[in-house]
Amino acid sequence: MNYKNFVIKISSERKYLAFLLLIGGESKRFGEDKGLYKIDKNRLIEYQINTLNEFNYDIFLVAHTKAQVREYISSINYEAVTGFIIDESNRFFTEDIRSPMLGLYSSFKELYKHSYQKGFAISCDMPFIQFKVIELLINQSYNYDCCMPIWKNRYLEPLFAIYPIKKGFYSSQENLDSKKYKLTNLIKPDWEVNYISIENTIKKLDKKLLTFININKKEDLEKISLDLNK
Repeated sequence: MNYKNFVIKISSERKYLAFLLLIGGESKRFGEDKGLYKIDKNRLIEYQINTLNEFNYDIFLVAHTKAQVREYISSINYEAVTGFIIDESNRFFTEDIRSPMLGLYSSFKELYKHSYQKGFAISCDMPFIQFKVIELLINQSYNYDCCMPIWKNRYLEPLFAIYPIKKGFYSSQENLDSKKYKLTNLIKPDWEVNYISIENTIKKLDKKLLTFININKKEDLEKISLDLNK
């Protein structure tokens, strides 16, 4: 797959949802690209792709540069990947800025062109995402603009959430123009949001809440790597 032809598998048919795997972070504390780190037989991103491939939705990897796309193409089994989307850094910045807001904007802009309705954004540092939790959010996203997990302390999970493509595109563009990078700024007052309780609802499907384990350092993987095979 060539990064220039990332839309080759997209049909003209209007589609409800696509998965957006955000791989463009700096991974400073990890020391190397998290998604390409290999544990057991697979790279971390491949665990996510394998889980998402159980659904009948397109999967996009959202990268920061063309060089990163080339590295992924040469390193992973991308057969299940619909395509790659590259951050439009030059549209907003004169310096190299890494922000999930930019990744979401670039994704929303591209998918808007191809008539997708929703985008399920997932950070690449969440390798333990569970099928039943993903299925729950998708089922709960109908008739809402956005569907997002929420903790009892009101902390949100904006990088494991479903967003409206059209509204998300305009909102992310507005935030980037204003140099506002906090992801919760994406949500506008007029959006209909379905907040799903993590403790009361999601935990019934994911008892150990593996879905929300973030990998920030290699030491994190050493502690929990056995969970990948459970």
